Amino acid sequence: MKILVYMGHPAHFHLLKNPVRELEKKGHRVTVLAQKKDILEELLRETGFTYKNILAGGRKDTRLSMISSMLTRDSRLLRICLKDRPDIMMGTSLELPHIGKLLRIPAVNLNEDDCRAVPLYCKLTYPFCSVVLAPKNCDTGKWEKKTIHYDGYHELAYLHPHVFQPQKEVIEKQLSPGGCFFILRFAKLTAHHDAGKTGINTEIAGEVIKRLIPHGRVFITSQRPLEPEFEIYRVPLNPVDMHHALYYADMYLGDSQTMTAEAAVLGTPALRFNDFVGKLGYLEELEHRYGLTYGIKTSEPDKLFEKIDELLKMKNRKQVWQQRRQKMLEDKIDVTAFLVWFIENYPDSVEIMKNDPTYQYNFK
Repeated sequence: MKILVYMGHPAHFHLLKNPVRELEKKGHRVTVLAQKKDILEELLRETGFTYKNILAGGRKDTRLSMISSMLTRDSRLLRICLKDRPDIMMGTSLELPHIGKLLRIPAVNLNEDDCRAVPLYCKLTYPFCSVVLAPKNCDTGKWEKKTIHYDGYHELAYLHPHVFQPQKEVIEKQLSPGGCFFILRFAKLTAHHDAGKTGINTEIAGEVIKRLIPHGRVFITSQRPLEPEFEIYRVPLNPVDMHHALYYADMYLGDSQTMTAEAAVLGTPALRFNDFVGKLGYLEELEHRYGLTYGIKTSEPDKLFEKIDELLKMKNRKQVWQQRRQKMLEDKIDVTAFLVWFIENYPDSVEIMKNDPTYQYNFK
């Protein structure tokens, strides 16, 4: 098969890297497209991927720039598809369904955010895609009929034990933590769906660090520019190795949805402080069904500090979280194996899943 895969964000690289490799091992020809976004290209280069950049100049965070870049990506993707004529396309981007619909190429959309959290994305994407693949707890609104739900999370496509084994020597060499350490993540929160949403500000960050420092080292990874007083905490780590650090960290705290979920599925106590709390099904499940994470709204900073203090006092918290993680893994599927099967067997895979949703549990 000729398969086109589009990665528009570092999180999408992690989601799709293992399916791409497995499909290539099986003899399929996979074309990887990307755009300039944060550390996406760095991740692709560091891991040896061959890719085409369809938006090398990136874009600004204004609405006008978002619209302009989408049209640019649409036109460049159209030219690529007219030349290569892929059999199927897979990714999370807006443009795949647009061009897929125009050229009658199946476009498989991957998303884990509920429509109420990303309404514009859903309106611009779901009407045009062939099928939506979403976690079991993800609400795709009026497009539910074209949705195939699976029992997993995006993060299990790259952090399931079948595809990821943490290596302590990786972080010992780069971080030299020498005992307990904590990871903080500051997101940029400038995407269209982030409008009006806030997270960890300078004051909150300072208070969090003050509480953590007596118990271990603090490392910060930040999508936004760091305040000068926090630069000493910037994590000296190759981004490719971040998940090894997340696994061995004693606690994660941030305003990023993705890294919160990553820490949770790795069995690291995870605290999320932003205005998306209560609005994303997969994180709600990780919190309320498995107890792997806590979401705290920005209107309740005292609750955040109390939870930090509570976790710091908790004995054997890492062992407790690993037990909770094991329970979660027993319920979930190997998402990479499922995605590879789904793409290889499309469109039969759609009918199989519609007729027998339990078929997915063959990929445990």
